[in-house]
Amino acid sequence: KYLSACERLTRSRSKAATKLNKSITRSMQTLGMNGGRFEITVEQTASKRSAFGLDSIDFTVTANAGQSCKPIARVASGGELARISLAIQMIIANNSKISTLIFDEVDSGVGGGIAEIVGQHLRILGQPETDRSSQVICITHLPQVASQAHHHLRVEKQTQKKQTTSQVVTLDDEQRRHEIARMLSGVDITEQSLAHADEMLERAQEV
Repeated sequence: KYLSACERLTRSRSKAATKLNKSITRSMQTLGMNGGRFEITVEQTASKRSAFGLDSIDFTVTANAGQSCKPIARVASGGELARISLAIQMIIANNSKISTLIFDEVDSGVGGGIAEIVGQHLRILGQPETDRSSQVICITHLPQVASQAHHHLRVEKQTQKKQTTSQVVTLDDEQRRHEIARMLSGVDITEQSLAHADEMLERAQEV
């Protein structure tokens, strides 16, 4: 009876893995990982008998076309791990509820249009009016991502008497506008960068 149950469990897992592989791989293409592939391998190991069945399950990935999938922990960079995590969360958002998601520089290694898409995905995950929404906290240095947030906080470091402290400041609308412009243009905030910041913030409202 145990072995029969294990066979059913393996078939069920393999079927779910095939479906999830396709969905995550498709989502990866939109997050700056063109040609990347995600693959869950499910293999029975006769010597591995437990309450969880006989399966040995590996999560593997390649971020580049033409390369074979290898265990995530061995080949994925921090930014790639964050984006793969984001891809997975987008797919399972309708079937689970995680109260808080934290992404540390999920936009690492991307820019321009891809960064904006990453920001849009994060915004959708954190939509407050949906039943399945989560609180999403994202650390970013890119205006394309920051402009998509519902709230914008700035982390400031201060050094006094050889002691360094950090302070988190919640930005109002005008402060946020200037912060986005600063992220766009650097030290000197110009009318052009402010106009660009206004455009980015307006476009985020359309998501």
